[in-house]
Amino acid sequence: MQKISSDGHEASPRQVGSGHEGSPSPAAKQRSPASYGGIQVNFCKSPVCTNFGVTIAEKPKANSGTPNPYRLSGAGRNFPVAKCNACGESFPLKSNKGVFEELSRMLAALDLPVMASCPVANCSNHQIPVSEGKQFYSAYGLTRSGSQRYLCKGSADGRVCGKTFAVATKPTIRQRLTHKNKVVFSALVNKVPIRRIAEFVGISGQTVYDKIDFLHRQCMAFSSSREVLIREKAFERLYLSVDRQEYLTNWVRRADKRNTVVAAVTTADNSSGYVFASHLNFDPSLDPAAIEADAIQAGDDLLQFPYRKYARLWMEADYIAAMATTARSRSSGSLEKDIESTYARSEERQDVESPDQPELSEKLPERGMQVHAEYTLYAHFMYLHHLFGNVGKIRFFLDQDSGIRAACLAAFRDEIRSRTADAFYVRISKTMTVDEKRKLKRQSDKAVAKIMTENPGIDRHQATLILMRQRIEAAQAIGKWKDRWVIHPISTMNEPEKALCHLTDFGDYDPDHAAALYNKASLHGVDSFFNRVRRRVAMLERGIKSQSNAGRVWYGYAPYNPVQVQKLLDIFRTVHNYVLLGSKDKKSPAMRLGLAKGTVSFEDIIYFKRDEND
Repeated sequence: MQKISSDGHEASPRQVGSGHEGSPSPAAKQRSPASYGGIQVNFCKSPVCTNFGVTIAEKPKANSGTPNPYRLSGAGRNFPVAKCNACGESFPLKSNKGVFEELSRMLAALDLPVMASCPVANCSNHQIPVSEGKQFYSAYGLTRSGSQRYLCKGSADGRVCGKTFAVATKPTIRQRLTHKNKVVFSALVNKVPIRRIAEFVGISGQTVYDKIDFLHRQCMAFSSSREVLIREKAFERLYLSVDRQEYLTNWVRRADKRNTVVAAVTTADNSSGYVFASHLNFDPSLDPAAIEADAIQAGDDLLQFPYRKYARLWMEADYIAAMATTARSRSSGSLEKDIESTYARSEERQDVESPDQPELSEKLPERGMQVHAEYTLYAHFMYLHHLFGNVGKIRFFLDQDSGIRAACLAAFRDEIRSRTADAFYVRISKTMTVDEKRKLKRQSDKAVAKIMTENPGIDRHQATLILMRQRIEAAQAIGKWKDRWVIHPISTMNEPEKALCHLTDFGDYDPDHAAALYNKASLHGVDSFFNRVRRRVAMLERGIKSQSNAGRVWYGYAPYNPVQVQKLLDIFRTVHNYVLLGSKDKKSPAMRLGLAKGTVSFEDIIYFKRDEND
């Protein structure tokens, strides 16, 4: 993906948010956030509106005679919004630079490894990889640990460089306990706590964390080597489910017993089970104290959120202020009422696209910085757009979340307009008992059997589509936006009661096609991954709230630093995609998707070395 800055010059992801860029003063800021790196997410998100995908004017031209499609206003001191002059809907403004920064952070995972070259900065061979051969380097024996040593033939300061340096030939080159890597790897994804791993493997707790770092590097290298191929791989159709899951970290000081809560947005393929990405709203590379100080120096506190230098990052003062407006949801026991209350809560938020709801029992991380969830959502879908360069049609099945909806429609606006992408809300009742689920399943089975009796010769699938067409005709409008929701006629134990809303309904699909798409709508791909994470990774299991700790949560196995959450998610995503096999077909998700020809073992990942020329 080409990365171009707002002034037309190439923008490096490594420089984003580094503190060297100028910030606009309140008087000099654009009327709307400027495009950045080719990104502009500020436009009407109503797919049937004539302004859908029409970006907001950054500098309205005086006396141009062309009316601006939007009007700007403020929903609050820090929350400017734009109102569409065509459909009347409003949307919050976002920093395109902030989205670019978050996307750059995600795309870095696909980067090739740093090429080994002469380390002398002013040498003519600096940044010329050793793989270029004998013209530039000579093999110069091996180190005691077995690494290949090279002699540089380049020139520096008018003389032959002659620098010797070593290049590791395998990823475990500096490890003394390589035979224990597999045991630690297997234990991490089989719900063994850190202390128990250290105990039965016979290593220190710090060594366990060191091995987590190593395994994370290996998993990222292995996964990225396969996933860079996705862009060129032809997929006829993808049916993708998207949702968020929260994770907590324990407090580190008795004087402040608040938890840090972060969330990962995850996209899974419903057909193969492959998880394409799981991104946490947390940037471990940043120093909170340094960023907070630079934000004040830049005058961020005087600017509305989308115009700030650090727009994507949570600042302490903003986090504290947000606690006062948080209202946690509770299930009403009725699926329709839950859908309606979700709409109502979204409308009440100062930023309708922000799912962040900090509570008094929560705090920002002490190391690294928490990212506003909506920026992670926008970047996540743009990351997916980068991956899917050769897909015929994509169907997104989204949890009912206005932030997920906006991000999906923004990233895939061209595909939606060309009718090669669709998006559905999916809402599932999750409070039912096993007996209630079984009762609904029996009822739906009877309804299908009745249709099959009334229409001799049809199968169960055809009967289901007949019921679905009937349900579509009986769709009910719910919420302020009058979205039309359809109750799925089939109940399963995993999805006993399910409601669906076609967000990109242009009315151009015939009834059979529409019924088939509604019938496909499900969150089972992403829900299955989330359930596996909770069951198989000890540090990512749910914490337990009690009445005696003022809403705080303590879970003895939870990590103390959010960076461990992302590392463990990345590690488990790799294992889920490539190592774990289905009980029936004995295939991994990667095998079903065509990214692996056979089974992948723990050793394959541990000893994997990515070729610099991949």
